[in-house]
Amino acid sequence: MDKGRGPANPAPILIVLDGKKENYKLRQIDLRREQYAQNNARRASSRKGEEYEDDVGIVPVGEEFENSESQPARFSIHHPSSFPDGGGTAWLCVLGGFAALFCSFGWINCIGIFQGYYEANQLKEYSPGTVAWILSLETYCMFFLGPIVGKYYDAYGSRAILLLGTFLHVFGLIMTSISSKYWHFLVCQGVVSSIGASLIFYPALGDVSTWFFQRRAFAFGIMTSGSSMGGVVLPILIQRLIPRVGYGWTMRITAFVILGMMIVANLTLRSRLPPKGWTPLRLSDFLKHFKEPAYSMSIGAAFLFFFGMYLPFNYIVVSAKKNGMSLSLANYLVSILNGTSIFGRILPGWLGDKLGRYNTMILTTGASGILVLALWLPTTGSLPTILFVCLYGFTTGAFISLAPACLAQISDIRDIGVRNGAMFSTVSIAALTGVPIGGALVDKYKGGFLGLQIFCGVVLVSSSICWVLARWIIGGWKMARV
Repeated sequence: MDKGRGPANPAPILIVLDGKKENYKLRQIDLRREQYAQNNARRASSRKGEEYEDDVGIVPVGEEFENSESQPARFSIHHPSSFPDGGGTAWLCVLGGFAALFCSFGWINCIGIFQGYYEANQLKEYSPGTVAWILSLETYCMFFLGPIVGKYYDAYGSRAILLLGTFLHVFGLIMTSISSKYWHFLVCQGVVSSIGASLIFYPALGDVSTWFFQRRAFAFGIMTSGSSMGGVVLPILIQRLIPRVGYGWTMRITAFVILGMMIVANLTLRSRLPPKGWTPLRLSDFLKHFKEPAYSMSIGAAFLFFFGMYLPFNYIVVSAKKNGMSLSLANYLVSILNGTSIFGRILPGWLGDKLGRYNTMILTTGASGILVLALWLPTTGSLPTILFVCLYGFTTGAFISLAPACLAQISDIRDIGVRNGAMFSTVSIAALTGVPIGGALVDKYKGGFLGLQIFCGVVLVSSSICWVLARWIIGGWKMARV
């Protein structure tokens, strides 16, 4: 690199807050006043300074920026200093993201309540395992479609994707309300509705990423708390409505609630960046990102976390009943878990911006594994179970807000849709297989939960170790805000 110039072909750079890596330092610059003072003469004659326009937002230490009134500063909209990190439009986008995640991830958080209902009513002639495929397919489809949705998002933006997702999600639920056969539920709820949820989920993550840089994790925390709110409100709404108005009208009312929330999302969600335009869809577009060690290790950590995260969500009620908890109290454990995860979305996100997003992720994932092994595993009473549910909801809630923020930290913002989608597509395999593995362990222990609890705790702790390795790849072992 020449002393007075940046790299001729800047590649995506691993961004470390406070600039502790490779002698690079991130600087915040007032776009109205700051410019490249050292390159003014060269730019005037040879235009060499234009090479900075596509930089990701890192400048070498020692290159000073000075105030100058003679020329306006020239920075790309992708430069970190160009992110508003606030303002009315940015926070309205967060509001839209909250509504979108209420309808998408929040819906996925509540679908477990249909397992017992279908077994006792419309699908009572089918085994629990067969019924469970409807719900597993719903979760899988929402996450697995991530790379494709992300590719279209990066190319065309969020508007058309959100509108199509709104239609499919609402239409799928309305058709589910009149379903009577197994394949009806499998197609309408397991496929159509979940594809709609996927088309809602990923554009929300991408749009909010474009408005925030320094406060990104906090913004993600507020946005993703919508999924926790959905996981609290929707199960209670459905359980209260079914005895009063019946299953059909319950599903239709739920669809109308989701439609109302999605009107808010469609009016407020927007990207700050222009679409890149379509390029041919190639497998290499997705696989190339896995060549980056920090990205691959982060994906591996997320995969292990999803392997174990949903096991308490699915088995805490059954295990609590077995340990003597009353049915009326046990049925509220999942809502309590989702309720405490609201705080787990927001507070760790705020801490992540202060202490480092990877640092905070290491703490929360490690704490999740320790809670399973040290509290859930030996627990036999109601009070310790409730304590575990509250703490576990908080620590696992941090993942949904911190994981996209961590990926955005090491990514070119123009590829954020594909990279987020690739992550959630990968972890969808863990989400699809983790719960059946847990069920097999329960069967092996003749209805006991020891094997499931050990498996859950070990994979969560392993996830924390992988986050440590990812953090080391990015920032080394130095005490830094990574």
